[in-house]
Amino acid sequence: MSTEATTAPEGTTPSGAGPLGRVRDRAQLGLCAALAVVGVVVLVDASRLGAVTSSNDPVGPKAMPFLVGGGLLVVAVLYAVDVLRGGVGEAETGEDVELGQRADWKTVGMLAGAFLLNAVLIEPLGWVISGALLFFLAAFALGNRHHVRGLAIGIALSLTTFYAFAIGLGVNLPAGVLQGIL
Repeated sequence: MSTEATTAPEGTTPSGAGPLGRVRDRAQLGLCAALAVVGVVVLVDASRLGAVTSSNDPVGPKAMPFLVGGGLLVVAVLYAVDVLRGGVGEAETGEDVELGQRADWKTVGMLAGAFLLNAVLIEPLGWVISGALLFFLAAFALGNRHHVRGLAIGIALSLTTFYAFAIGLGVNLPAGVLQGIL
């Protein structure tokens, strides 16, 4: 996406120039069109939902897709108006990353290993143990060398998320070997 000048030089009318000689950014207009298409698809799918209501939920499941689809259409229209008026996005200033440096594949590999280990151990050991290992190993991979503190924080985080899911959301995470204790 170009963030060059938003108006055409005097005396010229480039192709794609809109009213008053402003240059239209076709990529941004394409994004507006894509947002509108997604909004229409969401609205069409929402209109096909059956009417389901209960005494606990008088609105039913149709309201949210209609809100999302309508919101997408509103954003698409407002964005298109902004682009047609000559608005351009602010140039990205970049992240605080040295682009000349190579990727730290050792850290990436350790993080990937921590996630794979969690996926393997979550059923037999349960979320609390596998989650504590996941948090500990991720902190270790990212540079934490306080092992006891890292493991204690990992246990606290995994217990907190276990009970937040169980009590707050009603979703039971696997307890594994701690079944009956938790």
